[in-house]
Amino acid sequence: MAKQRMIVMGLMVFELVPFIGCRQQTNPSKGVIVLVHGAWGGGWGFRQMEELLQAKGYRVYRPTLTGQGERVHLASEEIGLETHIQDIVNVVLYEDLKDIILIGHSYGGMVITGVADRIPERISRLIYLDAVLPEDGENLLDHPAFATNKSQLLAGAREGFILPVWVQEDQSLPKDVPHPLKTLTDRISLTNPKRLEIPADYILTVDPGGVEQLDTFYPFAQRVAGYEWPVHRMEADHNPQRSKPKELAKLLDEIIQNKPVKRPHPSSESN
Repeated sequence: MAKQRMIVMGLMVFELVPFIGCRQQTNPSKGVIVLVHGAWGGGWGFRQMEELLQAKGYRVYRPTLTGQGERVHLASEEIGLETHIQDIVNVVLYEDLKDIILIGHSYGGMVITGVADRIPERISRLIYLDAVLPEDGENLLDHPAFATNKSQLLAGAREGFILPVWVQEDQSLPKDVPHPLKTLTDRISLTNPKRLEIPADYILTVDPGGVEQLDTFYPFAQRVAGYEWPVHRMEADHNPQRSKPKELAKLLDEIIQNKPVKRPHPSSESN
C-alpha cells in the first residue's frame, strides 16, 4: 500500500512538471509589455520583438488594431481613433493586465496616449517609439510635424483609407494594408490628469547619416524634452522592430530596468 502511494505521488509530481514550466514562462519577473503597432501594420510586425523580449524575461502582448493586419476583414471607413483606443483598453481589461509597460510605435503613440487617459491605473510606464505624442484636441494629420507629408499621405487616400503605396498587389502575406483615414483626422480627447503621472520615455530613431532636426518625429522628441521625460536616440530607420530588432530589444530592456522617475507634466499644475 505504501509503495502504491509513492507511485501515485510520483506520477502526480511528474505530471505537474510541464505545468510548472508553463507557469514560469507566463509569469516572468520583468513585467508585462503591450506593444501597439503603427498605421498600415499589425501585431505581426512585432513578432520577432515578442520573441526577443520574452527571452529577456517579459510577458508580451502585440494586439492588432481593428481593420489592420489579420483583422483587415473588419476594415471600414467608419473606424476612428476611439475604436483603436478601445481595442487596447479591452485587451488590458479582458486579459486583466496590471502594471503594464505600454509601448506605442508611430501612429500607435496616439493610441497609447488615449489608453493612458482611460485606464492610467493599469499602466506603470509609457514608451513612445518614434511615435506621435498628442496634446488634448490634436489629431495626427494636422500636426505641424506632418506638414510636409500631409499632401503625400492624402494623395494615397481612396474611399476613406490611406493606401500603403509601397506594397505590391501580388505581395504575399503578411503585409501592410490600407489604414482608415478617420483615425488620422479624429481629434483626441484627454481629460484624465492621472495619465500625466505615468512615467514615460521617448525613443527617437534617426536614419544613419541623417539630421536629427529634420526627422519627422523630432518635434515630438522636443515636446518630450519639455516634459522632462528621458529621450533616447537610436540610429535606425522608422521601423527598428524590423531593421534592428535585437538592438531595439536591448534598448527597451535597458530603459525598463532603469527605475522610472515621475516627472511633472507642464499641464499637470493646472489640472
